[in-house]
Order: sequence, then C-alpha cells, then structure tokens
Amino acid sequence: MVNNMAGQIYIIGMGPGFKSMMTEAAFSAMEKSDVIVGYTVYIDLVKEHFPEKEFFTTPMKKEIERCRACFDYAISGKDVAFICSGDAGVYGMAAPMFELLPEYTTDNFGEENITVIPGVTAAISGAAVLGAPINHDFCVISLSDLLTPWDRIEKRLQAAIMGDFAIAIYNPSSHKRHDYLKKACSIMLAAGADKNRACGYVENIGREGQSYNTCTLKELMDTEVNMFTTVFIGNSNSKIIGDKIVTPRGYKYE
Repeated sequence: MVNNMAGQIYIIGMGPGFKSMMTEAAFSAMEKSDVIVGYTVYIDLVKEHFPEKEFFTTPMKKEIERCRACFDYAISGKDVAFICSGDAGVYGMAAPMFELLPEYTTDNFGEENITVIPGVTAAISGAAVLGAPINHDFCVISLSDLLTPWDRIEKRLQAAIMGDFAIAIYNPSSHKRHDYLKKACSIMLAAGADKNRACGYVENIGREGQSYNTCTLKELMDTEVNMFTTVFIGNSNSKIIGDKIVTPRGYKYE
C-alpha cells in the first residue's frame, strides 16, 4: 500500500517548451507540483509561468542526479514535476526513472507514485513544419554516440534505408560531432539511398527563430546543422512539393 504522505512524480514531456505546444495535462501537472526538476535550459523555458515554485536544476551530463532528486523530493512528501523536452519517453528521462525505481521502492513508495505525461516530440512537431515527411512508416535515430556506440548507429541507418523507412534524425551535430551528419549521409547513400532522395531539416522547432529547409540527400551531406536541429530523410517515394516534403500513403487519386 502506498503511503498517502509520499508525493507524486510527474515525468512530463513539455514539447518544444512554449506553453502553446504543451498538453493541458503537462501544464496542469506543473501547476499542482511543489517542485519542478529539469535540465537548466528547460527550467528557463517554464520558470516565468511558475514564479512561486521551487526549482531544482542540473547541467548536461547530470541526468541521474536529477532523477535521484525527484525521488528524494517525492519520498519527503512533495509532488514533483520532472520536465523533459519533447516526450519523456523519446530520448527522455522516463526510462532512467523506472530503472532507478527498485532502489526507492518500499511499502510506502512505488510505481503508483509515478505518472508519465506525454509531450510532442521533435519528430512530430518538426514534421508538421515540413508538411508530411513521415506520413508512412518511419523511424527515429539519434546520431549521438555518447551512450550508443557509433557502429550500432551505423547499422540502424543502414537498416532504415534497407527497410525503406522515412527517418527523423535527432542530435545530428554538436561541437564534438560536427561531421556526423555528413557521415550518416554517406552511410545511407552506400546502403542504397538515392542521392536525390527528399530531405529537410528544422531548427528551433516551436521556439523563437524557427526555420526550415528542404533539400536532396546529396545536398544534405554538405549542410551544416546544429544541436537544435532535427533532420528528416524521406523514403524512396517521398517528394518535395513546393517547399514541403510529402511521403505518400499510397492513395489513388482519380
């Protein structure tokens, strides 16, 4: 039985960060929480809406410290909003929270104290900006090799092309990985993707300074992007119509 004195943890996907693109459930959970926990940049995006709240932040690479803080606050009786950009279950903090849960599970605290609230991930919000690039079967692949070996990322890129998936690419570049998108394009071309395959990318999705472009896979190979960019690779049937990307479902137009 869960102790009513223990607090609740809401693991929240807050979308791009602006209130207009959060779900009502996400905003409501933050409103009723005593503490809001998150990466410093994400806290800065929501702080103005909750000036009376307690906040706990850590920089990048301190994710597990944030998770443990959530458990400590909740076990002490406080309700906690643990915010993640996009969706908490897509490269977010939902998984580590549940991985750590056995350490904190007692007769007074358990999985009933944790709720995951979905948010709009970059694959969805970015696709909306570009039109319909993932309107058929698609996959999401991160180019960050911080936690995933590059050889595994390479296999996933090859498999996505062999399976003719549309692809949303997260974390395409950083200061240390400035050439990773170029490497990824080379891998996809070698796996059989046509050099003229429809592609696009969106920067600062749903935030100030949002911009987007469409291009071919060959052109994408020589394009510089940053860590705030999500890249879209169409499948073999995708096409650029105007300045949008369309991946057809296969309907017959008579």
